[in-house]
Amino acid sequence: MNFLDIACQKGPFDDLEFGLCDDQSSPVAYVDTAEKNKWLATVSNPKERDVIFTAIDKCVIKDGDARGRPRCDCMLTVGSELYLIELKERDKARWQSVAAEQLESTIKLMSESHGVEFLKEYNPKKAYICNRNKHPFFKPEFNMKKRFYDEYQFRLYVQTLVKIP
Repeated sequence: MNFLDIACQKGPFDDLEFGLCDDQSSPVAYVDTAEKNKWLATVSNPKERDVIFTAIDKCVIKDGDARGRPRCDCMLTVGSELYLIELKERDKARWQSVAAEQLESTIKLMSESHGVEFLKEYNPKKAYICNRNKHPFFKPEFNMKKRFYDEYQFRLYVQTLVKIP
């Protein structure tokens, strides 16, 4: 698995705002700049920085790879900043914990594929759980966020707005 595979990357995107989508129109998650009604997450980029989008599920990690191990939908990189994103559109129970497991598994797969030093090159590191169907969001427990940071050095957010400072 190569998380820097250019075949899975799009961009750079320097729009003030764009959306992240994961629907039947594409086999992988993708960026949309026009149809806000399709967006599962909104990326706010007020400084119009160059954002690289990478499709993880079904591109970096193909269906036959890492069987039985969940993975998140995509990642954004902006210079040395890393954003992992899981997109949800469901009301079922446990969506939040399932999404956190997908993010954790992806972080572990990154370390296994590129070595533990790979993630140290990125700062800050943020992980987003985005679910358009859950308003208002249930905030993750403090213990869950603390454990995520202590174990992986990623800040965990549960919201549909991904902020690029």
